[in-house]
Formats: sequence, structure tokens, C-alpha cells
Amino acid sequence: MIEFEGVSKRFPGVAALGDVSFTVRRGECHALLGENGAGKSTLGKILAGLYRPDGGRILLAGRETRFHSARDAIGAGVGIVHQELAFCPNLSVAENLCLHDLPRRGLQLDRRELRRRAESLLSQIGLTVDVDQPLSGLSIGQEQMVQIAAAVGLGAKVLVFDEPTSSLGKAEVQRLFGLIRRLQAEGVTILYVSHRLEEIFELCQSLTVLRDGRHVATRPIAEVDRDELVRLMVGRNVASFEASSAQPEFGSVRLRLRELGSPGRFSGIDLDVCAGEVVGLAGLVGAGRTEIAEAVAGLDSGYSGRIEIDGRPVQMGSPRDAQSLGIGLIPEDRKRHGLVLGMNVRENVTLSILDRFRRWAGRADRRAESHFAQDACRRLAVRTPDVETAINSLSGGNQQKVMFARGLAADCKILLIDEPTRGVDVGAKREIHELIAELAAQQVAVLLVSSDLPELLALSHRVIVLREGRIVAELTRSQADPETVVRHMTGLAASPA
Repeated sequence: MIEFEGVSKRFPGVAALGDVSFTVRRGECHALLGENGAGKSTLGKILAGLYRPDGGRILLAGRETRFHSARDAIGAGVGIVHQELAFCPNLSVAENLCLHDLPRRGLQLDRRELRRRAESLLSQIGLTVDVDQPLSGLSIGQEQMVQIAAAVGLGAKVLVFDEPTSSLGKAEVQRLFGLIRRLQAEGVTILYVSHRLEEIFELCQSLTVLRDGRHVATRPIAEVDRDELVRLMVGRNVASFEASSAQPEFGSVRLRLRELGSPGRFSGIDLDVCAGEVVGLAGLVGAGRTEIAEAVAGLDSGYSGRIEIDGRPVQMGSPRDAQSLGIGLIPEDRKRHGLVLGMNVRENVTLSILDRFRRWAGRADRRAESHFAQDACRRLAVRTPDVETAINSLSGGNQQKVMFARGLAADCKILLIDEPTRGVDVGAKREIHELIAELAAQQVAVLLVSSDLPELLALSHRVIVLREGRIVAELTRSQADPETVVRHMTGLAASPA
């Protein structure tokens, strides 16, 4: 169905793809794998008409294609689900879903038909939301599902999924997998980009590995095991992170929440996090995990209840308040809350600690700032030509690592981490896991949100399970096995906590 022949693409200072050639069979789910910056998303965007290749050609069903825009690709039956939100957050859910073909009655927008089409598209993926509300009112997981619904609704014969599950909970992932299998049964060809190897082995029939923008291997999935796949991706063996079996030493309660609530988001949250402790928040999309972290980080000034830091009640009216109290946030949505896309890597890494580099007359010591950013990027293996490179030219995974570097730079005593390895490759994932464990060993209190259940269980000393904005279970590390956590998340536990 798809033939890539010698495809190349360069950006300023970066060779994103070099002479990439492989084929994808009709009706299969074909995984596209590699480290951050390997060229996976670039290749998907070329196929979907968002980028034009500098060399080579692409054939669809044996015919050469030359797309000049995404509209050309859609017309040829190619759609894409982006890793990052590619919609208009100020428009309604319905308007975003039908943006490519808005229904009209004469010269006016036909809102009744618009609403009907949108609800029909969402019903295909099992998502129920008010289609008249602004897209910005949804959680990032719901936004991702809306984007999936829009792509599927195009009736495309080829679909590119770029990290589609990075913000989805277990139930939503299984719903998406069911949808992909249904599309395959209808003859749709899927190019599936993901760092989650367990998904690849469950969903895909074949795979292609890219490394440093070049083709490494194309294999049937049945012929590759996990260890060999990791070696193909990173060129070395990478062991999985395993929590220390030693009994951790916790300090005093550093963060205490009492009756914390926010209208329509969560309520009655009582939670303690000690110095040196990692407390994980588990739950389905919309359970309130991110919203609790945002309230503690000063992003929800309308919260009620009490927040205490080191035993002292505090008011969290803004992110500046949180930062002054030693609270750092690594947010789920890096583009909305994490990065300044118009700045370069250096400026993003040091944004929260500029006072350290201030010299006379308020000027910054750019040399010291640059050295600090280089060290931070080296520690997290950020793939960038240099620290003066524009942040929006990096891959999503490398942007995530820059955001993590800034969070670590602030030397916070409380760190709120939301989806720490979203869009991050398998090698960097282990490094970030080790960093979180290292921070806890240094007596930082960590509140961790992750949709990756194995990640959450490996890192957390305690797991707090949320459902519909309330705590339904508190589990120690020994109690928190996957089945128990999922039963509480879905309301199937035999006896609610």
C-alpha cells in the first residue's frame, strides 16, 4: 500500500531523514520505531502532506504521490493523528471535528448538522462530551480522542497514528485498539508510531526501525523480541528500571492536602507526601489526577480546602506562589503549560532560574547560562544541534526532556510530575526513571501522575487511586499490583476503600 523510496528531509542544522526506503502492506498495522529524533514523526508528516521531502518519492497503491498540503493528502485518502494537539482550542469540539468540511445552510453555518456530525464521529470511538463546549475545556486525553475521531471520520485508507496513547488511560487505550482492529478489518492501512513496546507487540503485524534518520530494519513482529527491538532502536542493551528493594527513609510530611476541591474537577482530597517519598496518582482520563497537580502548582486559583507545605498553611494563587515555596511542575501538556515555543533550548532550560545568572546591571551571564543548559541537556541526552536551537524544531520527545531539565534545574523540594515519559524513547525513559528515584533519595517529595501503569507502580512508594474526582483507594507498593489498581480505577473493586 505504501512504498518509501530513498526519502530524505533536512531542517536547519539537522538531517531528519536520509535515504529511507521500506514498504507497508495493505491493511496491516505497521509500527514505526526509534529514539527521539530518529525521524519517525517527520516521515509520518511527509506521508500526510505536512512536510515535503527533499529527496526520494512515496508511492500509494503503486502510484507516485506528491502532496503539497495536508488537504492534498486527505483527498488521496491519507490522514494523521498528531502527537501534539493540532486543533483550534478556542473553537468548539464540533467545529474542530468538522473544520475541514463545515456544513452550511445557504451562507450560514448549519449548527444542527454540525452538532449531528460531531456526535456521530465521537460515538465511533465511544467518547461522550458536550460538542458545543470549547476544545480548551477538555482534558488532554479527551483532546487526543477528539483528534482520533476527526482522523477516522475522514474515511481515509491510510492513517498515521503518532503516539496516540501518550495521554490515554488503560480503558481508552483498549478502546482505541478495538477501533484500529476494526479499521484494519475494513482494509485501512495503519502506520503506528509509539515508544510503548508492549503496544507494538499487541497491535502491530510488522515494524520498521529508524536510527539517526536512517532505515535500520523492517521485520515481521513475530520475528523480533523486546530485547532485540531495543538494540535495533538504540544500538545498545537497555535494562528496564527496577525499584530498589531497600526500605526507603522518608522525612516529615512535606505536602499536605486537606479537603482539597475544585468545582467539577475533584473534591474531598486528603493526601500527604513525605520528603523522600514518591506518591503516584492512578485513574482513568478525567479522574482528576492532572487537576490536583495543577491546583498545587498554582494553576487553579479557584480551589477550596487547605494546602500545607512543611506544616504551614499556604495560599496557592499563581504558579509564582508555588515556585517561591519550592514547588515545581513538569506538566502533561508541554506546549500549553511547559515550554515557550518562540525561545531556544537554553532559554527554556534556564527560564525558572535566571536569577542565578544575573550579573551587574541586571544582565545575564550568557556563557554561564549556556554551560548550565549544555550540562542539563547532556545529562538527559537531549538531541539538539546546540542549546541555541529553537525549541519548536526539536522532536516531541526531546522537547519533553528539555522541560524535565528545567524542572530539575530549579532544585525544588516538592516536584509535581505529570506524564514524565510522554513521547520519550526507551533509553531516555530509563534515565528519567532513575532521575525520579534519585530525587526521592535526595529527600524531594514527588507527586507523580502517569497513564503508564507499569511506570507508576515501579516508581511509587504509595499509589492513590482516583475515580470521578475522588480518592477511592490508597495502596502500598506491596498492595499495588496492576489488577488491583485497575479494579479500583474502573469501580470493579470488591470492596471500595
